[in-house]
Amino acid sequence: MNIIPESFYDPANLERLHKEFEVGKPYKHIMIDNFLDEDFANTLYQNFPGEDKMSRTYQGLNENKSEGSGFENFHPGFTQLRSFFLTPEFNKALSKITGIAALFTVEDGLGAGVHYSVDGGYLDIHIDFNIHHIRNIHRRVNLLIYLNKDWKESYGGMLEMWNANVSKLEKSYLPSFNRCVIFETNEISYHGFNKMTLPEGVGRKSIYGYFYTDLREDAKGYHDTIFKARPEEGLAKKIKTDVKETVKNTGKRILKKLGVKF
Repeated sequence: MNIIPESFYDPANLERLHKEFEVGKPYKHIMIDNFLDEDFANTLYQNFPGEDKMSRTYQGLNENKSEGSGFENFHPGFTQLRSFFLTPEFNKALSKITGIAALFTVEDGLGAGVHYSVDGGYLDIHIDFNIHHIRNIHRRVNLLIYLNKDWKESYGGMLEMWNANVSKLEKSYLPSFNRCVIFETNEISYHGFNKMTLPEGVGRKSIYGYFYTDLREDAKGYHDTIFKARPEEGLAKKIKTDVKETVKNTGKRILKKLGVKF
Protein backbone atom coordinates (compact mmCIF):
# COMPACT_ATOMS: atom_id res chain seq x y z
CA MET A 1 0.00 0.00 0.00
CA ASN A 2 1.29 3.43 -0.91
CA ILE A 3 1.81 5.86 1.96
CA ILE A 4 1.85 9.10 -0.03
CA PRO A 5 0.88 9.94 -3.63
CA GLU A 6 3.85 9.81 -5.99
CA SER A 7 2.92 13.25 -7.29
CA PHE A 8 4.08 14.69 -3.96
CA TYR A 9 7.72 14.29 -5.02
CA ASP A 10 7.31 16.03 -8.35
CA PRO A 11 9.88 18.89 -8.42
CA ALA A 12 7.26 21.37 -9.60
CA ASN A 13 4.97 20.38 -6.72
CA LEU A 14 7.75 20.72 -4.14
CA GLU A 15 8.68 24.13 -5.52
CA ARG A 16 5.03 25.25 -5.35
CA LEU A 17 4.76 24.05 -1.76
CA HIS A 18 8.00 25.84 -0.86
CA LYS A 19 6.70 29.14 -2.21
CA GLU A 20 3.47 28.77 -0.23
CA PHE A 21 5.41 27.82 2.92
CA GLU A 22 7.64 30.89 2.68
CA VAL A 23 4.72 33.32 2.73
CA GLY A 24 2.77 31.57 5.49
CA LYS A 25 1.54 33.86 8.27
CA PRO A 26 1.90 34.45 11.21
CA TYR A 27 4.93 32.18 10.77
CA LYS A 28 6.06 29.97 7.93
CA HIS A 29 3.66 27.11 7.34
CA ILE A 30 1.62 25.25 4.78
CA MET A 31 -1.62 23.25 4.80
CA ILE A 32 -1.91 20.26 2.44
CA ASP A 33 -5.19 18.40 1.98
CA ASN A 34 -5.28 14.75 0.86
CA PHE A 35 -1.72 14.38 2.11
CA LEU A 36 -1.59 10.61 2.50
CA ASP A 37 -2.70 8.01 0.00
CA GLU A 38 -6.47 7.77 0.52
CA ASP A 39 -6.54 4.03 1.24
CA PHE A 40 -3.65 4.34 3.68
CA ALA A 41 -5.29 7.29 5.44
CA ASN A 42 -8.48 5.28 5.82
CA THR A 43 -6.52 2.37 7.29
CA LEU A 44 -5.06 4.68 9.93
CA TYR A 45 -8.47 6.23 10.60
CA GLN A 46 -10.15 2.85 11.06
CA ASN A 47 -7.41 1.62 13.38
CA PHE A 48 -6.60 4.77 15.34
CA PRO A 49 -5.59 3.73 18.88
CA GLY A 50 -8.04 4.41 21.69
CA GLU A 51 -7.37 6.10 25.01
CA ASP A 52 -6.28 2.79 26.52
CA LYS A 53 -3.29 2.75 24.13
CA MET A 54 -2.12 6.24 25.01
CA SER A 55 0.97 6.41 27.20
CA ARG A 56 0.29 9.83 28.71
CA THR A 57 -2.72 11.92 29.63
CA TYR A 58 -2.30 15.57 30.51
CA GLN A 59 -5.03 17.22 32.56
CA GLY A 60 -3.90 20.51 33.99
CA LEU A 61 -4.09 24.26 33.83
CA ASN A 62 -3.04 24.47 30.18
CA GLU A 63 -3.96 21.19 28.53
CA ASN A 64 -6.37 18.29 28.49
CA LYS A 65 -5.24 15.66 26.00
CA SER A 66 -3.67 12.24 25.62
CA GLU A 67 -0.72 11.14 23.51
CA GLY A 68 1.05 7.93 22.65
CA SER A 69 4.20 6.81 20.90
CA GLY A 70 4.12 3.09 21.71
CA PHE A 71 4.01 2.02 18.08
CA GLU A 72 4.41 -1.62 19.05
CA ASN A 73 0.88 -1.39 20.49
CA PHE A 74 -0.66 0.29 17.41
CA HIS A 75 -1.83 -1.03 14.07
CA PRO A 76 1.16 -1.76 11.78
CA GLY A 77 0.16 1.14 9.54
CA PHE A 78 1.38 3.57 12.18
CA THR A 79 4.80 1.93 12.27
CA GLN A 80 4.86 2.16 8.47
CA LEU A 81 4.19 5.88 8.68
CA ARG A 82 6.91 6.44 11.28
CA SER A 83 9.37 4.50 9.09
CA PHE A 84 8.32 6.71 6.18
CA PHE A 85 9.12 9.83 8.24
CA LEU A 86 12.63 8.43 8.73
CA THR A 87 13.40 7.94 5.02
CA PRO A 88 16.01 10.18 3.38
CA GLU A 89 13.66 10.73 0.41
CA PHE A 90 10.92 12.24 2.56
CA ASN A 91 13.37 14.25 4.66
CA LYS A 92 14.89 15.77 1.52
CA ALA A 93 11.41 16.68 0.26
CA LEU A 94 10.59 18.30 3.60
CA SER A 95 13.84 20.27 3.45
CA LYS A 96 12.89 21.45 -0.03
CA ILE A 97 9.45 22.59 1.15
CA THR A 98 10.71 24.40 4.26
CA GLY A 99 14.06 25.64 3.01
CA ILE A 100 15.69 24.09 6.10
CA ALA A 101 18.60 21.89 5.05
CA ALA A 102 19.39 18.44 6.44
CA LEU A 103 16.15 17.78 8.30
CA PHE A 104 15.72 14.40 10.01
CA THR A 105 13.64 12.82 12.73
CA VAL A 106 14.23 10.31 15.53
CA GLU A 107 12.65 7.02 16.56
CA ASP A 108 11.73 7.95 20.13
CA GLY A 109 8.57 9.65 21.39
CA LEU A 110 10.02 13.05 20.47
CA GLY A 111 10.02 12.00 16.83
CA ALA A 112 6.53 10.73 16.10
CA GLY A 113 3.33 9.66 17.82
CA VAL A 114 -0.38 10.29 18.08
CA HIS A 115 -2.59 12.76 19.92
CA TYR A 116 -6.15 12.06 21.04
CA SER A 117 -8.60 14.36 22.83
CA VAL A 118 -12.22 13.85 23.88
CA ASP A 119 -15.04 16.17 24.89
CA GLY A 120 -13.67 19.09 26.91
CA GLY A 121 -10.16 18.62 25.55
CA TYR A 122 -7.94 21.59 24.76
CA LEU A 123 -4.33 22.62 24.31
CA ASP A 124 -3.49 26.18 25.30
CA ILE A 125 -1.37 28.41 23.13
CA HIS A 126 2.33 27.53 23.34
CA ILE A 127 5.66 27.24 21.65
CA ASP A 128 7.34 23.84 21.70
CA PHE A 129 10.52 22.63 23.32
CA ASN A 130 13.41 23.80 21.15
CA ILE A 131 16.11 21.20 21.80
CA HIS A 132 15.87 17.42 22.22
CA HIS A 133 16.94 17.24 25.85
CA ILE A 134 18.90 14.00 25.45
CA ARG A 135 20.37 14.25 21.96
CA ASN A 136 20.88 18.05 21.92
CA ILE A 137 19.50 18.38 18.39
CA HIS A 138 17.38 21.36 17.39
CA ARG A 139 13.67 21.05 16.72
CA ARG A 140 12.83 22.86 13.49
CA VAL A 141 9.58 21.60 11.96
CA ASN A 142 6.27 20.16 13.11
CA LEU A 143 4.18 17.97 10.82
CA LEU A 144 0.61 17.24 11.89
CA ILE A 145 -1.81 14.92 10.10
CA TYR A 146 -5.47 14.98 11.14
CA LEU A 147 -7.76 11.97 10.90
CA ASN A 148 -11.21 13.35 11.70
CA LYS A 149 -14.14 12.78 9.35
CA ASP A 150 -17.15 15.14 9.22
CA TRP A 151 -15.57 17.53 11.73
CA LYS A 152 -17.84 20.50 12.45
CA GLU A 153 -16.64 23.99 13.30
CA SER A 154 -19.06 23.97 16.23
CA TYR A 155 -16.96 21.21 17.83
CA GLY A 156 -14.03 23.58 18.34
CA GLY A 157 -10.58 22.01 18.28
CA MET A 158 -9.26 24.05 15.36
CA LEU A 159 -5.51 24.35 15.05
CA GLU A 160 -4.87 27.98 15.95
CA MET A 161 -1.84 30.04 14.96
CA TRP A 162 -1.25 33.22 16.98
CA ASN A 163 0.95 36.25 16.54
CA ALA A 164 4.28 36.68 18.31
CA ASN A 165 2.92 38.28 21.51
CA VAL A 166 -0.20 36.08 21.70
CA SER A 167 -2.54 39.05 21.34
CA LYS A 168 -4.26 38.02 18.11
CA LEU A 169 -5.38 34.79 16.45
CA GLU A 170 -4.04 35.02 12.90
CA LYS A 171 -4.97 31.69 11.30
CA SER A 172 -6.99 28.58 12.11
CA TYR A 173 -7.58 25.23 10.43
CA LEU A 174 -10.23 22.58 10.94
CA PRO A 175 -8.60 19.25 11.90
CA SER A 176 -10.16 17.61 8.84
CA PHE A 177 -9.53 14.10 7.55
CA ASN A 178 -6.17 13.62 5.82
CA ARG A 179 -5.23 17.27 6.26
CA CYS A 180 -1.56 17.97 6.95
CA VAL A 181 -0.14 21.15 8.41
CA ILE A 182 3.62 21.71 8.35
CA PHE A 183 5.13 24.65 10.20
CA GLU A 184 8.46 25.98 11.35
CA THR A 185 9.02 25.73 15.10
CA ASN A 186 10.74 28.73 16.61
CA GLU A 187 10.40 31.26 19.42
CA ILE A 188 7.23 32.82 17.93
CA SER A 189 5.38 29.80 16.52
CA TYR A 190 2.54 30.01 19.06
CA HIS A 191 -0.19 27.46 18.40
CA GLY A 192 -2.75 25.26 20.13
CA PHE A 193 -6.42 24.31 19.92
CA ASN A 194 -9.44 25.65 21.73
CA LYS A 195 -11.70 23.76 24.10
CA MET A 196 -13.96 21.27 22.37
CA THR A 197 -17.61 20.32 22.73
CA LEU A 198 -17.88 16.86 21.18
CA PRO A 199 -20.67 14.31 20.81
CA GLU A 200 -20.29 11.00 22.61
CA GLY A 201 -17.89 8.71 20.81
CA VAL A 202 -16.15 11.49 18.89
CA GLY A 203 -12.49 12.33 19.56
CA ARG A 204 -9.93 14.60 17.96
CA LYS A 205 -7.30 12.39 16.30
CA SER A 206 -3.95 13.48 14.94
CA ILE A 207 -0.49 12.15 14.15
CA TYR A 208 2.61 14.19 14.85
CA GLY A 209 6.09 14.17 13.37
CA TYR A 210 8.88 16.38 14.76
CA PHE A 211 11.92 17.12 12.59
CA TYR A 212 15.36 18.32 13.65
CA THR A 213 18.74 19.61 12.51
CA ASP A 214 22.08 19.07 14.22
CA LEU A 215 22.84 22.80 14.24
CA ARG A 216 20.87 26.05 14.24
CA GLU A 217 22.32 29.49 13.57
CA ASP A 218 19.78 31.34 15.73
CA ALA A 219 19.76 28.76 18.53
CA LYS A 220 18.45 29.85 21.93
CA GLY A 221 19.18 28.17 25.23
CA TYR A 222 17.15 25.07 26.01
CA HIS A 223 13.54 25.43 27.05
CA ASP A 224 10.61 23.05 27.31
CA THR A 225 7.09 23.89 26.09
CA ILE A 226 6.10 27.44 27.06
CA PHE A 227 2.38 28.03 27.49
CA LYS A 228 0.59 31.38 27.34
CA ALA A 229 -2.91 32.27 28.48
CA ARG A 230 -5.31 33.57 25.84
CA PRO A 231 -6.07 37.31 26.00
CA GLU A 232 -9.69 36.70 27.02
CA GLU A 233 -8.82 34.35 29.89
CA GLY A 234 -8.03 37.07 32.39
CA LEU A 235 -5.22 38.12 34.68
CA ALA A 236 -5.52 35.24 37.15
CA LYS A 237 -4.87 32.53 34.56
CA LYS A 238 -2.09 34.59 32.99
CA ILE A 239 -0.28 34.86 36.34
CA LYS A 240 -0.80 31.17 37.17
CA THR A 241 0.43 30.13 33.73
CA ASP A 242 3.49 32.40 33.77
CA VAL A 243 4.51 31.25 37.26
CA LYS A 244 4.02 27.57 36.42
CA GLU A 245 5.99 27.84 33.19
CA THR A 246 8.84 29.72 34.84
CA VAL A 247 9.18 27.13 37.59
CA LYS A 248 8.89 24.21 35.15
CA ASN A 249 11.44 25.53 32.69
CA THR A 250 13.90 26.58 35.39
CA GLY A 251 13.75 23.10 36.88
CA LYS A 252 14.18 21.35 33.55
CA ARG A 253 17.12 23.53 32.56
CA ILE A 254 18.84 22.57 35.82
CA LEU A 255 18.13 18.87 35.25
CA LYS A 256 19.48 19.08 31.71
CA LYS A 257 22.70 20.76 32.89
CA LEU A 258 23.09 18.00 35.47
CA GLY A 259 22.61 15.35 32.78
CA VAL A 260 19.46 13.97 34.38
CA LYS A 261 17.02 12.31 31.96
CA PHE A 262 13.40 13.44 32.32
